Amino acid sequence: MINSLAQELNETLQGTTAGSLLSDVGTRLYFPKGIIAQSAEAKKLGKTANGTIGTTLVEGKPVMLPSVKKYVPELTNAELVGYAPTAGNPDLRAAWKEAIIRKNPSLKDKSFSLPVVVPGLTAGISYLADLFLDENHPLVAADPSWDNYVLVASARRNADFVQFPMFKDGKFNIDGLEAVLKEQAKKYDSVRVILNFPQNPSGYSPTVSEAKRLVEIVTKIAQSGSKVMVWCDDAYFGLNYEDDIESQSLFAYLCDAHENILAAKIDGPTKEDFAWGFRCGFVTFGSKGMTEAQYDALVKKIMAAIRSSVSCSSTPPQSLLLKAFQNPEQVEKEKLEFRAILKRRYDLVKAFVTTHTAKGIEPLPFNSGYFMAFNLTGIDAEALRVKLLNEKGIGTIAIDSKTLRVAFSSLDEDKIEVVYQAIYDTAQAM
Repeated sequence: MINSLAQELNETLQGTTAGSLLSDVGTRLYFPKGIIAQSAEAKKLGKTANGTIGTTLVEGKPVMLPSVKKYVPELTNAELVGYAPTAGNPDLRAAWKEAIIRKNPSLKDKSFSLPVVVPGLTAGISYLADLFLDENHPLVAADPSWDNYVLVASARRNADFVQFPMFKDGKFNIDGLEAVLKEQAKKYDSVRVILNFPQNPSGYSPTVSEAKRLVEIVTKIAQSGSKVMVWCDDAYFGLNYEDDIESQSLFAYLCDAHENILAAKIDGPTKEDFAWGFRCGFVTFGSKGMTEAQYDALVKKIMAAIRSSVSCSSTPPQSLLLKAFQNPEQVEKEKLEFRAILKRRYDLVKAFVTTHTAKGIEPLPFNSGYFMAFNLTGIDAEALRVKLLNEKGIGTIAIDSKTLRVAFSSLDEDKIEVVYQAIYDTAQAM
């Protein structure tokens, strides 16, 4: 039996692409009118006393150990230890939406949901999997791709993980992506695809012309009658090092491209704002023709996924970020300094791999982000990784048997030539 509250949300979403794409779990999820909802009502109307939430209050304010408070004196107790709303601090959500529009000017005057705060981008992807993946609804991703995608899709949700070769003949393989998307649309009458740019592990982002074609491919499939959901994993958004890269998220173009397209943007300050351990991310939805009531129903579905797993995201990161975002010009100025560091490291790596060769190892195309990767021929990536670690004291990541990833983001400039020379020499020796 489906809960009556879930049924209400399903009825609100009826006739939308979002509603038709829901998984078995997505159909069942609802946000209860329980403790959280009743506490919210009491917060507004309980003027005499509020005995709803499990916190210790003195004169209406949360208590906090002085031995903890002394390390963050500028924030109030509530900003540090109070519970955040399930969907996140509303002021932070509004600020992030403004920031998304500022960074993606094409979104101005377009309709899309208020971002929902999630405890990290991985959690956002996992919640989307809850809502939209199951054994009858596969997920399409690149090959190679971040190893957590298959863990979330297949191990957690029992969904098929369908991959397309990311590169062909040294270029982004858009034709391969199009073929797989069309095949999925024909087989299931719907498609769910995750596109991660800049990509992990390759460090590749599409050019302006490639991004335009991507949008055209998705739109044509939607025009043919198939429902298409595109998950835009924008973890490394904005970290572009070449002039011809598309500067806006695919979400900016897909969120109103066609009624049969549902776009989801997964982003946050983790990589963009150099706040990795904050574990604070956002999920935003966009689909042409969706009403505010329908967006609200979809947001309640993801709130249900949050409530039923972690209850709410951590408060301190939200409070700290909100304080910082109140001065966006200063934030951008500071980010430029760190981006310049990444750009210098990128340039050094690019120069090295352009001028060096070794048998069995070839750099995949890269132009952005934190990483670059090598495609290996006749060499096992795990064997190479272990050899580099044990014999050279150099850590790398074997993404799969043929892909070795190097995070140049974590290499000081004076280490780059040493690291890459060791990789080439070790590969050549193998």
